[in-house]
Amino acid sequence: MSANAPELVLSGGTVHTPNGPVVADVAVRDGKIIGVGSYPDAARRIDCTGLDVLPGVIDSQVHFREPGLEHKEDLETGSRAAVMGGITAVFEMPNTNPNTDTYDRVNDKLTRARHRMFCDHAFYVGATADNAVELAELERIPGTAGVKIFMGASTGSLLVAEDEQLARVLAHGRRRVAIHAEDEARMNARKDFRVEGDPSSHPVWRDDESALLATKRILRLAREAQRPIHILHITTPAELELIAQHRDIATCEVTPQHLTLAAEEAYPRIGTFAQMNPPIRSGAHRDGLFHWLRQGVPDVLGSDHAPHTLEEKAKPYPASPSGMPGVQTLLPLMLDHVAKGRLTLERLIDMTSAGVQRVFGLVGKGRIATGYDADFTVIDRKGRFTITDDWLESRCGWSPFTGMELEGRVIGTIVRGHTAMWEAQLSNEAVGEPLRFAGAL
Repeated sequence: MSANAPELVLSGGTVHTPNGPVVADVAVRDGKIIGVGSYPDAARRIDCTGLDVLPGVIDSQVHFREPGLEHKEDLETGSRAAVMGGITAVFEMPNTNPNTDTYDRVNDKLTRARHRMFCDHAFYVGATADNAVELAELERIPGTAGVKIFMGASTGSLLVAEDEQLARVLAHGRRRVAIHAEDEARMNARKDFRVEGDPSSHPVWRDDESALLATKRILRLAREAQRPIHILHITTPAELELIAQHRDIATCEVTPQHLTLAAEEAYPRIGTFAQMNPPIRSGAHRDGLFHWLRQGVPDVLGSDHAPHTLEEKAKPYPASPSGMPGVQTLLPLMLDHVAKGRLTLERLIDMTSAGVQRVFGLVGKGRIATGYDADFTVIDRKGRFTITDDWLESRCGWSPFTGMELEGRVIGTIVRGHTAMWEAQLSNEAVGEPLRFAGAL
């Protein structure tokens, strides 16, 4: 074996490169891709014959609950769920306890995560009315995904609901700002629409207009501030139609659960397990999201993984908390949608790798190309499996998708050349490192 032989070769798979799919080997050295082609020599080989080798899938919205809420999840358990589901990197949200809204709190998370998380990671800084002037500095901390604004659906200092406060946040900094767009004033005015013990009233209370009104407001404020924004977990076709008219300033995300569940079926069947913010809406909404997905409007997929315990979810609505786990099921659910012809594999790859790189300025991630990090998600497109509770790695131990039989199975997760998971066996070694962004180098 030559001195220049690769340390690792993934051999014989269908490799999804920027040039398109090709049956080839991918060679790795020092955690980087050194070429796509034929590599007969290697210190270690993984046979991928009959499998698809995708760029490492990135989930750009998760809530891993540490610090302060570790009874629901922590950085280790959340990242174990991520790599079990084929996810090589995550962006984690700031609504922990305490909130991630200062330099020290961001660095505390980075310290907690390093080589304890199984996947690569970045952490959002939460915007508050008090830290607005510091955000230009905070967003440049290495390992930060940027700034997150909660216009609604948050409590305490992370709620930034008024236009004047929002404009102040947008005025400080340059990186793209992530937005939870629900209108707090409208939702407060509609609280009487909640029906005790009936979670199907959740999307009646938090109606389409609550989302659309907030999206209209933040688009206007972003344009005035000349600040790029990224609107999370879109639930209404009307919002996607609107965002399509503002592509110079706005990108957006959809979630697998809003593309999979429909209110008419989900609330009667699983009750509060279907409760999240913004809500699961009707089948017509779901079909509308797919229409705009095929039109190319959503840029990325995020799971909005937000676990709560079974005991917490068992409380009668509306005392039950909103949120569901999803990082481990993001890719399996979407592969099943690909198998059913609802979107192409190419579109799915773009929304989970290259699209994330484009939107956020990720460095060295998002494609299978020489010089990029050796992050791969290996799948069997024809493999069938059923989601079971014992497969789930999240501390919460449940999923709204338990019992679903899916076509398309995740075989392996490789993070910078390290095999984090293969055939449902997790590595003993957590190798997660902070992500790098062009806006924070």
